[in-house]
Amino acid sequence: MRIFITGASGFVGGAIARHLKKDHSIKALSRSVESDAKLKAQGLEIVRGSLGSIPKESLKDIDVIIHCAAFVGPWGTRKDFWEGNVDGTSQLLEAAKQAGVKRFIHMGTEAALFFGQNMVQIDESYPYPKSTPYLYSETKAEAERRVVAANSSGFETIVLRPRLVWGPGDTTVLPEVKKMVSQGKFMWLDGGRAKTSVTCITNLVYATELALTKGKPGSIYFVTDDEDRTIRDFLTEMLGTQGVSLPKASIPSSIASLLAYIVEGIWRILGIRKEPPMMRFPIDIMGKECTIRIDRAKKELEYKPLVSVAQGLESMRKEALSN
Repeated sequence: MRIFITGASGFVGGAIARHLKKDHSIKALSRSVESDAKLKAQGLEIVRGSLGSIPKESLKDIDVIIHCAAFVGPWGTRKDFWEGNVDGTSQLLEAAKQAGVKRFIHMGTEAALFFGQNMVQIDESYPYPKSTPYLYSETKAEAERRVVAANSSGFETIVLRPRLVWGPGDTTVLPEVKKMVSQGKFMWLDGGRAKTSVTCITNLVYATELALTKGKPGSIYFVTDDEDRTIRDFLTEMLGTQGVSLPKASIPSSIASLLAYIVEGIWRILGIRKEPPMMRFPIDIMGKECTIRIDRAKKELEYKPLVSVAQGLESMRKEALSN
């Protein structure tokens, strides 16, 4: 297959691109000189451009698009989030249709459903909120809606929803937690007792490969490791693979959220572009339960996790020892 991937310079898109290039022809969107070098080093063909302005000519003869790029923030203006997540996705969908692309796989997120609540054993029937205070959640939800609505005869769309992606090569969760620990800023929320589903990158790459040909067009699929842990247990084990011990200090999530709300308000009033020291979205979503059922992915994608959480952690431990 001829596959076009956005976000290939990131953790998720990069892992997918490296795996799929073994059996497929891969083009990767690059938005900077730095990305050019990173993608070329991985042996990927580069298409220089940016989300929101990808010409259909770049998608000529492409069979499948895997859209992993997004504006994650967590700090930014409404314009930043909307252009990165909604307008960028909409333009890519339209260019894909015009170019005759057959399938569009969109990397969604459980955060599209989040407005500050616990989400307990949810599945794809769980509704989008009527409103949410989080720009990331709002814009990722709208992007998902547009992807599903774009499904038609000759142009199939699929949404994959991982939760808390982790594993070897992690450039997101692991380095951020390590940084907080080294700076003395790490604290548990409510002792880390909230339960969570997680998604090892190995399993997400596998689910994406399955979605190239399987799945019901116009559908959304949660993808996880099919295991639940408390935030405390999971992060303690993950950081343990790096020889890092997490402190015991804890703060009530309600107080942390309130403080973040105040800090964000000050930052916005003063028009400060720099990321504030506390932000509501990461605090709120890590302080609430999020456990997920993946029955639909098992049935329609024929998905079954390739690795367990224990196996993924062992891979991280080996990676750390080899570096």
